Amino acid sequence: MNILNDFLAFDGIGLYCRYGNFYLDPQQPVQQAVISHAHADHAIAGNRQLYCTAPTADFMKLRYGKNAGGTFNTITWHQSFAIGAVEITFIPAGHMLGSAQVLMRYEGTDYLYTGDYKLQADATCEPIAWVNADVLITESTFANPAVLHPDPAIEISKLNDIKINILLGAYGLGKAQRLIRLINDYAPQKKLLVHHRIAPINAIYEKYGYKLGPCQPYNRKLMKNQDEYVYLVPPFTFDSYLRATGVKRLFASGWKNLQVNQQDTLFISDHVDWNDILHAVEQVKPQQIWTLHGDGSHLQKHFENRITVKVLN
Repeated sequence: MNILNDFLAFDGIGLYCRYGNFYLDPQQPVQQAVISHAHADHAIAGNRQLYCTAPTADFMKLRYGKNAGGTFNTITWHQSFAIGAVEITFIPAGHMLGSAQVLMRYEGTDYLYTGDYKLQADATCEPIAWVNADVLITESTFANPAVLHPDPAIEISKLNDIKINILLGAYGLGKAQRLIRLINDYAPQKKLLVHHRIAPINAIYEKYGYKLGPCQPYNRKLMKNQDEYVYLVPPFTFDSYLRATGVKRLFASGWKNLQVNQQDTLFISDHVDWNDILHAVEQVKPQQIWTLHGDGSHLQKHFENRITVKVLN
């Protein structure tokens, strides 16, 4: 085993693998892009050769239309393919439907790029799967011992105590579908209304066999009645209803700063927390940990003198 310190590196475009001449989740259009999942901060329009899962391709085509990209090479789970001299395999990441960890093998050394990932149970996507790798390249969005995500079932059950209509903000892709299913499972008396931009995404979930449960398009007349409606909206709509009256405003996120206030919180995250990352290290058994998309300093301190932790960004 020979770990190459320059196997991945950030340049002005994104995270580049020089040994395969491709980018992971590039931030500008490139010739060869490996896309971990369809969120806009990982999947931009305009790449020429794209490698991703089939749901990710469908979400990108829905979002970007004819500008989505050139050729979509859709890859199934655990199916190996090569870009240059690098052998690549997609492993479920548990973040959202179609989200993939990217296992890269080069000259006998395995590098596992997690993309965004989640360990919590989620009935709207493939559960995370584990493989061993020499290098774990992990997102570190919440890589802080002070951050521990609560049980999403307990969080969503807060809605049962709210007897007026609710304006519920959430990202329209991934989080919204998870919330629909959680509400139908744990607050089934609530009547779900969805923003018109969320409905087409729901249809892709249904296409892949993920049943979200009852919901219907938003109707202003319905919301005039106090009948335990939950109107699920993306962030831009949620912000436009800043002064809405007659509703309880909640925003579902793992971030404290996105909560409405200290009393009206809904901490539901689609990322790993501190304990989840430690569990991932136990499962992957890496010789080195490389961090990105967050602060890796807490992991450096935690694994000091045991595992080399390198901060990529």
